[in-house]
Amino acid sequence: MLASPASAQHQSDGYKFLKAVRDRDGTVATELLDQPGNTTINARDITSGETALHAVVQRRDLTWVRFLLQRGANPNIADKNGVVPLQIAAQLGFIEGVEQLIKRGADVDVSDTTGETPLISAVHRRDLKLVELLVVNGSNPDRTDNSGRSARDYAMLMGARAGVLEAIEKAEKGKQDQAKTYGPN
Repeated sequence: MLASPASAQHQSDGYKFLKAVRDRDGTVATELLDQPGNTTINARDITSGETALHAVVQRRDLTWVRFLLQRGANPNIADKNGVVPLQIAAQLGFIEGVEQLIKRGADVDVSDTTGETPLISAVHRRDLKLVELLVVNGSNPDRTDNSGRSARDYAMLMGARAGVLEAIEKAEKGKQDQAKTYGPN
């Protein structure tokens, strides 16, 4: 059901922008962002607190993730449950999304209300590539959640056959080796 013309005029630009992003309407989204003095890129849904970036990460839409980040979307805005887009991407195993969010300044050690970090999510998923990506980019494998366990602890509980602890250690070694190099890479 479409809004009546009178009510459509009263909808905020933020609402219109979020609707355009959810509907994958690049024309309307771009028109709204191109308005002088516009601040709708980080508009939040009034019920969930989610931004457009939350929505596109949830649907694993790399094109829209890149577009929103290039237009200045803040990757560190949490929804009403304290969840940021990087946490969603890690829970989904959306590696390309994680890479883009990190590239644009996402906090790799952010935690949700249970204290779970993106790295702990990746460990629970047994996603070795994502574990390595997060550790190489500064995620702390020893940061604990609310239960007092860290990503390293969970990896140890899984045992050597899972390969998760090995992935953490490999990434830490790679990060140390990178720090020892001098000059341009």
